[in-house]
Amino acid sequence: MNNKVHTTTKSSLLKVNYRQELRMYFEIKKITERNKKYIDRNRKQAVEYKVGNRVLLSMKNLMWQIRNKETKKLIEKFVRPYKIKKIISENVVELDLPVTIKIYLVVNVSRIAIY
Repeated sequence: MNNKVHTTTKSSLLKVNYRQELRMYFEIKKITERNKKYIDRNRKQAVEYKVGNRVLLSMKNLMWQIRNKETKKLIEKFVRPYKIKKIISENVVELDLPVTIKIYLVVNVSRIAIY
């Protein structure tokens, strides 16, 4: 929308054509506040991990490593506690995993839970 003040008419085209001022800024602010209220309702407090903490590893992406064909319903959701070796960022940690688990050592925090 063209809301710039024209030099000749000393008013914006929106005001000249529609006889009203631009209220878009206030409407966007109101919509943003309403969206924030709904988003924050389900937001959880972030967990702070430290080097040496023990965490459980999610089995969500490790199903392919299970050799005996167990039922998915009977498989644990998380496996034994592992130590955090290094914190790369607030969302990524490096775990001290054994050689038998053939995944990358760096894991997103959505795939771990505190022990």
